[in-house]
Order: sequence, then C-alpha cells, then structure tokens
Amino acid sequence: MTRTQGSAIPSPNIWNWPDVYAAENAAQDADGALWDALVEATGGWSGADVVDIGCGDGYHLPRFAIDAATVVGVEPHPPLVERARTVSDERVRVLEGGAEKLPLPDASADLLHARTAYFFGPGCEPGLAEADRVLRPGGMLAIVDLDFHSRPYGTWLRADLPRYDAPAVERFFDRHGFAQRRVVSTWRFDDRATLEDVLRIEFSKATAQRAIADVAALTIKVGYRIHTRRKPDGILLP
Repeated sequence: MTRTQGSAIPSPNIWNWPDVYAAENAAQDADGALWDALVEATGGWSGADVVDIGCGDGYHLPRFAIDAATVVGVEPHPPLVERARTVSDERVRVLEGGAEKLPLPDASADLLHARTAYFFGPGCEPGLAEADRVLRPGGMLAIVDLDFHSRPYGTWLRADLPRYDAPAVERFFDRHGFAQRRVVSTWRFDDRATLEDVLRIEFSKATAQRAIADVAALTIKVGYRIHTRRKPDGILLP
C-alpha cells in the first residue's frame, strides 16, 4: 500500500519478506487471464507512457516495457526502490514517492496502473486527484484489487479482514466514474513449500493454516476486480 512519501502505509508481506513475495509474483496469473483482461479493459499500452504506482520491487515493470514507450515505477519504501532499480531496461526508471504526491509532471502519462496498492475505497480521493493531474487528456487510471467475493482466496481475505466492506468499495469506484470487470486468475507454484510460505505472509497464522489445509494441489484460484476510468480528452459540455 502507498501514501505520501515519508508516510507510507506498511505492506508487511513485501516489506518484511521481499524474496517470498517475489516468488508469489512469479506464481501469480499463470494462465495470463489477469493480463489479458487488463489489456482489454485499458485498450493496451503500445507506445504509451506508463506509470506503475506502488511498483514494489519492480516485478511488473518489464512486462509493461514490452509494448510501452516508457515505464515509470513509483514506490514509497526505499529498500524496494533499490530492488526495483535493478530492472535492466533503458525504458524503465524507478522513483521514490507515494500515490498522493507522484514525483511526476502534470499531464505526463497515458496509463497509470496500481495493483493491490493504495486504492482501497473511501479515503483514497487524494490519490485519485493526483492521478488526474498526472494523466494526459484521454489517459486512463487502471486499479487492480482483490475480489473478496471470489472463492477460495476471497474467503480467506474475509476471515482476516471482517471489517472490509467490499460493496462499499465498489460503490466508491462507481461514484467516481469507474467501470469494473471481474476476472479469476490462477496462481501456480513449483513446489508446496513456496505455496505455504506465500500463504503465511499473506494471512494471519490461523487463516494461513486454514488456507494451507484447503489447497490440495499447487494452484489457487484468485479473483480480481479491475477498475478503469479514462480522463476526458476534451471540454465537457452540459
């Protein structure tokens, strides 16, 4: 999760266990369903200037760079900034900063992407305003979050976060003019030990034990919501 530089909300999973989280990233979306849905929802980013908000260790930056003209990763946690800067691609750069104060000029990006970072509903209005500042007219903000109603992963999330009001979050995005689509993707692990390590950094001890018992194989179905909003590219007339 990200906020302004110097006041970031800690993300215990990646902050405390970056190597395990890297293995989690490698396992995620093994079937490509989430990336395919993101391309469909945004229209793609060929030749675009892309910003990944809360980029963590930069795992997704090379994927965007395949088609984008430039890619900027923004991350508030200095150790992760350093890890992300090891990405070897001349089109990629990584800056330290948060979603409420992006270290970028006005109207400098075509696509802002945030995946399970910062944008979790009411209270995130400053980040939305900052995204509008940085986007060019016609640019798009794409927010990917976890679907608490999708089983089994959503069931484990609800067990650990009983106060999280998923319908309220959806109403928040609807009020702010976002389209939404749901997608179910597959996480696939190479071995059981890695799968169990990932579940232990994502959930409380009790919920992780439940999740480990629930998963018999090396794959987990995980649901996501993709929220997209395009910045108007002209004068809006009444």
